[in-house]
Amino acid sequence: MKIPNSHPRYDSLMAREALVEGVKEGLVVRQGLIAHGRGEAFDYLIGEVSIEPAVEAECAAAGHLLRARHPVISVNGNVAALCANETVEAAKAVGATIEANIFHRTEQRVRKIVGRLKNAGAKEVLGLDPDARIEGLDHPRGLCAKNGIYSADVVLVPLEDGDRAQALKGMGKVVLTIDLNPLSRTSRISDVTIVDNVTRCMPSLARFASELRGDDERIDRILSEFDNKKNLTEVLKHIARRLAKLESVSFD
Repeated sequence: MKIPNSHPRYDSLMAREALVEGVKEGLVVRQGLIAHGRGEAFDYLIGEVSIEPAVEAECAAAGHLLRARHPVISVNGNVAALCANETVEAAKAVGATIEANIFHRTEQRVRKIVGRLKNAGAKEVLGLDPDARIEGLDHPRGLCAKNGIYSADVVLVPLEDGDRAQALKGMGKVVLTIDLNPLSRTSRISDVTIVDNVTRCMPSLARFASELRGDDERIDRILSEFDNKKNLTEVLKHIARRLAKLESVSFD
């Protein structure tokens, strides 16, 4: 459907349309629509903007990725459908490898995700021929590339996926996540949790990487000062303040 730019829910509706198209094309599974709706509910509570704690986390994540020996950005169907171009640009900005890694795995679906990312400008996308397994994961998402997620020291895992985040942490990796749910297991386990919409986050990561590259002193300061638990607490305080403010507004 044609959605006018003036619609107050334009960005949200366009994201929904992109995911519906993603289902039709075989990029997204129907379960992904449920996951997106859950995240969108938290985005409502946040205010559908990149709040200060999210910006601080994005800056810290960019620092980790720039410092990494072998950074990898993991991509699932929702991310490929919503922001393939932005993800590729973020990967280029931090020098990260991209790997398709999905729970509802079929070779055809992985191939479509890889194709979407390559059409967006990625020169190489891993994931089609997994030759390793994330330790402790028995489901298909445990399948990975030996020269990708398996050997990475820093992994960005966009969108909620608690068991994988925990398994990656168990392998000694620095885990960065983008998750609109500040209460999820992924959010609580990760080293850096960016409570922001992935469509807003990926461009921010690229921008911060450009600003931070070569400034080792600033990166050191950012990484030493960032505390994920405190950051998540600030997100929850922000939500509480917004709800309290809305509660005081009369709708009569």
